[in-house]
Amino acid sequence: MGKIKTIGVLTSGGDAPGMNAAIRAVTRAGICNGFNIKGIYRGYDGLINGEVKPFTTENVSGIIMQGGTILKTARSTEFMTPEGKQKAYDTLVREEIDALVVIGGNGSLTGARDFAAEFDVCCIGLPGTIDNDLYGTDSTIGYDTTMNTIVECVDRIRDTAQSHERIFFVEVMGRDAGFLAQNSAIASGAEAAIIPEDSTDVDQLARFMERGIRKSKKSCIVIVSESPKCGALYYAERVRNEFPNYDVRVSILGHLQRGGRPSAHDRILASRTGVGAIEAIMQGQRNVMVGVRNNEVVYVPFSDAIRTDKPLDMKLIKVLDELSI
Repeated sequence: MGKIKTIGVLTSGGDAPGMNAAIRAVTRAGICNGFNIKGIYRGYDGLINGEVKPFTTENVSGIIMQGGTILKTARSTEFMTPEGKQKAYDTLVREEIDALVVIGGNGSLTGARDFAAEFDVCCIGLPGTIDNDLYGTDSTIGYDTTMNTIVECVDRIRDTAQSHERIFFVEVMGRDAGFLAQNSAIASGAEAAIIPEDSTDVDQLARFMERGIRKSKKSCIVIVSESPKCGALYYAERVRNEFPNYDVRVSILGHLQRGGRPSAHDRILASRTGVGAIEAIMQGQRNVMVGVRNNEVVYVPFSDAIRTDKPLDMKLIKVLDELSI
């Protein structure tokens, strides 16, 4: 492969606060180091359909504080097909893009890995997901902001829970990862968190009811990781059936969690990893995710970032248990 002159940047999958800061960092660091930068709109779908625009520093001026993504985003089923990948590659050739920076989560980086393997394209990933489920980085872009949003919402819900002496089940995002639920429970003073990592043979709801509310509390907050089978609605219904003397309510935060101005932490993380992506390209690295671990920028092979389950510190469960008595 020849010398890299033009770098394309796209955002893919679910939006995350801080994606704009990452776009800004990639664009400005790239231009500063002599590269041409092209923005690709609507993720892999935009790459397939040729939605590409040359970017200057002015294109990313005043966006570091904005949530969402100015490049828009989409989940592309067509990109999963050989035909879709071929169309995407044809766009890269036509636009003379030599390297691709993909800002997204697990699915987005899986797509980048497969695309790079099939067409020998230099792909660099940035960890843009609120779920914090990518291995090799202490935090992902958007996670800190989302955590703060959840805590603010739970603080408000607690006012009503205490006033009416209710149990509130608050459902948060995270899918197969309980980072948001567990840590927001600790930060908001919730009485319990129900997370996928703790799904042993022990009934989490029964354990919580025995340990907590039945002893001393008439109101409480339980944070639940979203799940199609056993989310907040499932547990609320169980309490209504098994403990009918309690007043139960459900609050599903949903997409409220994704929006909003990124926190300082997410802006800094996005800026550092964006600059790191350009440095990786200059060093000749390929097919890696840029992360920050122990306050150092690190380069993690795609295969490690997306294949390895990121472990939740199980000591956090003990912390919440002891503080919620």
